[in-house]
Amino acid sequence: MKNNDRTWVEIHLDTYRANIEALKCFLSPDQSFMQIVKADAYGHGALEIAEQALALGARFLGVANSEEGRLLRLQGITAPILVLSPSLETEIASLIDYDLTPTISSWGFAIAMEDHLHHKGKQMPYHLKLDTGMHRSGLSRQEFYKFIEQISKLTELKLEGVLSHYAASENDPDFSREQEECFFELISSIKPQPSFIHLANSSALINGLASCGNLVRLGILSYGIYTHPQQRSLIDLQPVMQFKSRVSLIKDIEKGETCGYNRLWMAEHDTRYALIPAGYADGYDYLLGNRAEVSIGEHCFPVIGKISMDMITAEIGDKPVSVGDEVCLMGGAALQTHAENLVAGYNGSSYELLCQLGRRARRYYYLNGQLCSSSPLSRRDFVPADFSDSKLNSIIEAAVLQRLDSSEIGSIVYREMLSSLFFDKDSDIHYRKGFRHSIKLIEGDSPLHYEVETELSYRKVLDSEYFIVACAQSETALQAYLKRKDVEYRWLMDDNFEINPDSFIVSSIKVNELRLSTDSRHENGCLELRCSHPELNTLLGKEVDFVINTRTIYPRKSHQMSIFITELTKGISLSFSYPEDWTGVECIPIFSGQNRYPKITRSRNIIELSTSPEEWIFTLSGVVFAY
Repeated sequence: MKNNDRTWVEIHLDTYRANIEALKCFLSPDQSFMQIVKADAYGHGALEIAEQALALGARFLGVANSEEGRLLRLQGITAPILVLSPSLETEIASLIDYDLTPTISSWGFAIAMEDHLHHKGKQMPYHLKLDTGMHRSGLSRQEFYKFIEQISKLTELKLEGVLSHYAASENDPDFSREQEECFFELISSIKPQPSFIHLANSSALINGLASCGNLVRLGILSYGIYTHPQQRSLIDLQPVMQFKSRVSLIKDIEKGETCGYNRLWMAEHDTRYALIPAGYADGYDYLLGNRAEVSIGEHCFPVIGKISMDMITAEIGDKPVSVGDEVCLMGGAALQTHAENLVAGYNGSSYELLCQLGRRARRYYYLNGQLCSSSPLSRRDFVPADFSDSKLNSIIEAAVLQRLDSSEIGSIVYREMLSSLFFDKDSDIHYRKGFRHSIKLIEGDSPLHYEVETELSYRKVLDSEYFIVACAQSETALQAYLKRKDVEYRWLMDDNFEINPDSFIVSSIKVNELRLSTDSRHENGCLELRCSHPELNTLLGKEVDFVINTRTIYPRKSHQMSIFITELTKGISLSFSYPEDWTGVECIPIFSGQNRYPKITRSRNIIELSTSPEEWIFTLSGVVFAY
């Protein structure tokens, strides 16, 4: 891959998938797995890893707190998400609103959660945490029996799972067996047994410590990082993440000269070194100085001197290294640059190194050997609620300018179309979709007008217990109804005709299967029809089907019929039916949106104009049928 980045992170999803398949070989037939995606999936990208894990059969996703779970929900993840750490009472609303399963081991939290659920009229599953020797969170053996008796009496919280955590499953099998025995003793007293029982992490799984439970939590091993040297003989895994940079400068240094802050490295002979534009501000740990190695081409080179905020130096000697060469700082084929080997030099944590790497680096995701997506430099997914209104407006405007690659056109789009949608943050903004409007002109007996039959149908979120159908005699009068959000249909009547119940008739109006009644009144030269039904209040906030049928008249002298789109709309179909003996009828679309040129089809006396169901049409688009 060629890019212009100083540093970047590559996430190889094919490698992740291979790791998961290798780990699944250790599962028994009745076991499923939970993918741990807390801390942004250990720095790998929670959304991207979650999507792959679910495709590979993950039953749950595990996060540390409600904010991590909320972000996944906002990104479209619907699978069960378990919040593994104890939640605060201030997180309860978020847990409920975003359907996040809490882990509970506190009676005060359980009561507070029950109270919130009762007021919302909801029930929620939870997992019970037991402390079997980790001595972090969870119920002790002494607390367990009384707690399970109390919490079982709550009506809104439903026990779905029980869990505990091994303290040293990678290197202390004796203590792990003690934990397993304690866990089994406690859960055997729960009747009926919960749906999910989980004690084992990925290290426990490959060490044969996963028999007690039907769910296994896969964490660091799924990302290809070993936590104990013996694990390499049990399973073949590869690092999913590679942290990379490139050589920015090559310099000579003479014997006896020093390099870096505090002169902690001295050249033992004349040599060369490469400057690499990454440092501890990028998450490359300060303690790696004089301990780590980097990979350039087929060779590994020692890091020399202290790690600076923005720079690393590596001794390259007489090896063929050039400015611009790619450098692998972590991951890759060389064992020296694998996370567990990097941190071994200072007795550090590979978990910590993974989570902090690439703070200023763009992430690139590869699947099937091809670049499939990337994430921004900030390593932080965009959440609108994090920004003030003024900041959010500037972000939206900047995004439009960047997307259109034109400051002039972008400003017009933002100012004239988008800013009007966001002028009042308290207003609900809905849109129509599946918009169909058919107009049929019929000769009739009158020498002055045609008879007209129309049908308008679409889907939209219902936000009021009533709405208005308006008919006006002038464009000025009708203009007032364009600004009203409670108006669903507008018709312009020629001023030669008197507006009355005989000249403009709503023959049928339905929302879903409810047939609405209408009350009419005249107001400022307009006929207002108020449409309502006693059961509309049960549909508020839901997406419903509108169908409006009218019969009216239209002047013969006009020679044109216009249809305008007055709301943001997704997918339209317009049709104009006219007397069979007419010739030369023209269709003139005026469209703004994703496509200026909708599809136009003609039959003997019908013109139809349509877009795809997924195509957006901006307001004040429309069509003129001239005859």
